[in-house]
Amino acid sequence: MNTAPAVRRPSVRRMLVMLLVIGLGVTAYGVTRFKRDFVDFEVMQQAGVRALAAEPLYRDADGHFQYKYLPAYAFAMTPFANIDIEISKALWFALSVGLLIVFVQQSVESLPGRRRSRVFLYWMTALVLTKFVVTELVNGQCNILLGVLAMAGFNASRRGHAREAGALVGVAVFVKVYALVLLPWLVLAVGMTSVLAFVGVVAAGLLLPIPVYGWDGNLALLAGWYHTVTSTTEPNLLLRHAISFAAMWAKWLGPGPLASWLALASVAVALAAAALVWWRRKGVTDPAYLEVGFLLMLVPLLSPQGWDYVLLLGAPAMVVLMDRWTDMSAPWRLVTVAGFLMANFTTFDTVGQHNYLLVTTYAVVSIGAIAMLASAVHVRLRGLA
Repeated sequence: MNTAPAVRRPSVRRMLVMLLVIGLGVTAYGVTRFKRDFVDFEVMQQAGVRALAAEPLYRDADGHFQYKYLPAYAFAMTPFANIDIEISKALWFALSVGLLIVFVQQSVESLPGRRRSRVFLYWMTALVLTKFVVTELVNGQCNILLGVLAMAGFNASRRGHAREAGALVGVAVFVKVYALVLLPWLVLAVGMTSVLAFVGVVAAGLLLPIPVYGWDGNLALLAGWYHTVTSTTEPNLLLRHAISFAAMWAKWLGPGPLASWLALASVAVALAAAALVWWRRKGVTDPAYLEVGFLLMLVPLLSPQGWDYVLLLGAPAMVVLMDRWTDMSAPWRLVTVAGFLMANFTTFDTVGQHNYLLVTTYAVVSIGAIAMLASAVHVRLRGLA
């Protein structure tokens, strides 16, 4: 009879508490370091105020901090509209940290065929996301909410709830319109029931402002949204946080037709890679996790106004790479590590002022993200996930 004492494993709850502490710590550091003071949240909160008063949401006079979300999201922000701005920021921060914990938990716990321990994956996920989480929380952004909705949709599809999966992805579109990247996954992997639910939610969201703004006013809002998004893209391509394919080529060649064509070609290659990941799903026990993670990591590269911190959406794909790293061939292990180092660990404090300028000037983070995506394709081609 074995009388050896049982080994007590750290509980998931303890890991979540650790993540909460880390999130609070890095955010406090970010507030001190960057002093951005929730500027993006202020834009969203102001949109909620304007929505209650049936005022125009999209105004050129707002400059760099124009509201760029679909009109329906402004109504989602109305609960914060009549609350003191400082209290609103504190509430949004607490909500964001809570959502961060949920997103990390979803990414780790939903991973099929896990090789590494939960403790390892929780700690490593917290580490590799720190750079992005600092900026996300300090700016008061909402990409974490998108990630939670996307993973909730994935888990719903896994349970056979196709309608719920489509509805959740539809809601995510109004948080960030680039959630549309998940539509091909719904079509190919989940089925038409999910697509119909998606279309229904999106249609309802587009019509949501009508009781306040009227039919013509709603059309004016949608036109204002389109104008704002398209007119503010080019000026942002050379900003240091921009990592999209469009920004990458503009930084290397300068804005212009050649850079634009090469960006489109890069988008085509990336979408072909996503199609390859889906095509090689046969023989993989639970293929959808990597497919959703791959598409989420593509978001900041496909969106012309994709910022580096939006890479936090790639957490599920990063979890796969960390969990399957020892199963990769030696060259691809190096590619994976290089991708993580370039994308996740190139900060002002880790590389210094001069090198950080080079990192942002030559789109090093974009290269790192591409390397991680290439590693994810390798994982699928080897049937590891």
